[in-house]
Amino acid sequence: MHIPLSGAKAQLEDLLRRAAAGEEVVLTVGAGQTVRLVPGGVSRRTPSAEGKGAALERIMKEARRSPASPGPSAARSQLPG
Repeated sequence: MHIPLSGAKAQLEDLLRRAAAGEEVVLTVGAGQTVRLVPGGVSRRTPSAEGKGAALERIMKEARRSPASPGPSAARSQLPG
């Protein structure tokens, strides 16, 4: 459901209830600008390339600080039980 912000003001409670129930509610604000109402606790933001890069760098730094310990020997896992 797409609705202009000016029309949404009078029905805000109903629109919030619909969004909380899972219905897509998009408010149009000016020329081409939109705001999507989503249920609480749900984020539909797509991380930016910079955000993804920063997260990957943090993961890589942590991996360099504490390398993984070696696992069991493959040769030992083939011994009969």
